[in-house]
This record gives sequence, C-alpha cells and structure tokens, in this order.
Amino acid sequence: MRQLGELIGGLLKEGSIVCLAGDLGSGKTVLAGGIAKGLGINEHVTSPTFTLIKEYTGRIPLYHVDVYRLYDPAEIFELGLDEYLYGQGVTVIEWADRIKEYIDGDYLDIMIEKLDDDKRGVIISSESSWYTDIIRELDKKCTFLQ
Repeated sequence: MRQLGELIGGLLKEGSIVCLAGDLGSGKTVLAGGIAKGLGINEHVTSPTFTLIKEYTGRIPLYHVDVYRLYDPAEIFELGLDEYLYGQGVTVIEWADRIKEYIDGDYLDIMIEKLDDDKRGVIISSESSWYTDIIRELDKKCTFLQ
C-alpha cells in the first residue's frame, strides 16, 4: 500500500483530491502515508480520526482528513473542511464515501479491500480525464500489483 501511495503522490498536483474508502484496518492510512512520501513529506503520517485533519508540508502541502467520526456529512462545512478541499494542497480523505455528495469537482476514488492479513484488493477510478491519465500511468508502473 505504501509503494502504491508513493507512486500516486508523485503524480498529484495542487488541488488534487483523493477519496479513500475501505473497512477498518484495510490500509487507508498506510496509503495516505505513501502519498505523503510521494509528495516529499518525511514525517510519519498517522490517522487524523480524532483531530479530523492533519496538515503536512512537502513539495505540495498535504491535508489528511478523516471523516469517520462525522455524524452529519454537512458538518464538513461547519468545521471548515471545505476550505481544504479547494485549497492549494493535495487533500486525502479517509472514509470519503460518507461525504462524496458534498465534494464538488473531480477526485481520484480509491477503494481498498482487505483480502487477508497481508493482501489487499484496490480499485482506482475517476470520471475526470486528468485522473484517468494518472490511472493509466499507475497501470504502467504497478506491475507489483498484478
């Protein structure tokens, strides 16, 4: 997961939004840590479950958001999380399936399924041509995933 995240992070640009979905323990935070590394961030990335958002500085800022504890998806506006979604950094959202209806614009959608303790299934999709180009690039580079 970390390697995949690093590849993704290396391809993202300012304003990118990455939506992560998957069960507890599926690897969302590990993938986010790889994205951080791909953005040139050397800090250890931890889940922002209780703080909702953590900011990291790299070649592009990373806004790591976890909406697991939101009871009402509209809370993203009350908490000001929408400002991060449309900011100058890369926004990675764990449990994004809970707020997708509130995300305007394009995003990279990543679904992670825990197949067993050390094996994951990953589906990456987007309706945006720019993110589709990223998916094609990942397909070329990710022979370790096949």
